[in-house]
Amino acid sequence: MSAPTLPTAPAVPARALPTPPRPDPPVGARTPRRRALRTHLGTLAGTAVLAVLLWRLGTGALLDGLSRIDGSTVLAALGIGLVTTVFSAWRWALVARGLRIRLPFAAAVADYYRALFLNAALPGGVLGDVHRAVRHGRSAGDLGRGVRAVVLERVAGQLALIGVGAAVLLTMPSPVLDGARRVAPPAALALAGALAVVLALRMNRTPARPTPARRGRALRATLAAARAGLLSRRNLPGVALSSGVVLAGHLTMFVLAARVAGSAASVAALTPLAVLALLAMGLPLNVGGWGPREGVTAWAFGAAGLGAGTGMGTAVVYGVLSLVASLPGAVVLVARRRAVRYPRSTAEPPEPPAPPELPEPSDTVAFTAVSSAKHSAKESARPASSSFPFSAEPSEGRPMTPEAV
Repeated sequence: MSAPTLPTAPAVPARALPTPPRPDPPVGARTPRRRALRTHLGTLAGTAVLAVLLWRLGTGALLDGLSRIDGSTVLAALGIGLVTTVFSAWRWALVARGLRIRLPFAAAVADYYRALFLNAALPGGVLGDVHRAVRHGRSAGDLGRGVRAVVLERVAGQLALIGVGAAVLLTMPSPVLDGARRVAPPAALALAGALAVVLALRMNRTPARPTPARRGRALRATLAAARAGLLSRRNLPGVALSSGVVLAGHLTMFVLAARVAGSAASVAALTPLAVLALLAMGLPLNVGGWGPREGVTAWAFGAAGLGAGTGMGTAVVYGVLSLVASLPGAVVLVARRRAVRYPRSTAEPPEPPAPPELPEPSDTVAFTAVSSAKHSAKESARPASSSFPFSAEPSEGRPMTPEAV
């Protein structure tokens, strides 16, 4: 009798097997691409603004303003830049001290000069700040605190500009004041309606997953850093004083640029226009700070009856003087690049390896016999010559070691 055959399972075709779902790319992987796209869009937008201004206004006022820059103007720009950079570095050191990371004042001034030069020379206008944040964070041993110190220092300057700018634009005669009186009521109604729609959508939305707790922790950490770095009793007076001096220096630079460009308007008439230009510089649509500043300044001068061409020339001269004021940062960049400093290691040197234990005298004969037998078996299975130092035969006068077994 033949043995009974067991039933076999039917073969499953390969195409019927379920394919595993393809995992989605991580969110962090798309962040660099989005940042690069945003940077390119900002560069293109700033270039387009400059091209339109040159097409509509020509290059007469621009070249005339640049031709009036002389040695005394350059020295004045360097002096104003020195004052603003020193007080900005002091504000950065105060914020870093509030976050309990060390930042010497001399190093802060040098790094701030280098950041200003990189901001003016590279597209985007913020790469210098990114460089000093990463460099300070790594040198201090805490990259997160280093980045937060730079961000809070820049936020302090922007808050001072927004606060003073709002007070100036709403109290002093300017094109913005007349337009704000007409636009404020409908703008307030539109903003209230938009907030109501957003709140209604958020209340009626059913979230697919609960809000992660790390967002709350990140928010609390940010608020704690802001209180320690900016709003503490020890830092708030110094941060406010330095921000006021830096803002006054920028306004003085703008008035100097207007005088060089040929404007005879009073300081009171130029202050609101300077505030508008400084606010436009904060827009992320520029090429090293160029673009929106020139467009807004040309419009503001034209609306104030001072001439759009004069406004464009003032903005261009201001940009050139700002670049001149940041030129010491190029010297710092070259000097720091040549003088490479390596971090000193604080770890203890490793202990030397312990010497190998030698066999007992009673076991020497047995150990040598076993080693010789194994070595002979290996040598019979490999070529006669070898390039390894421990593969020689005992007859060559080299000692046998455990590695040769």
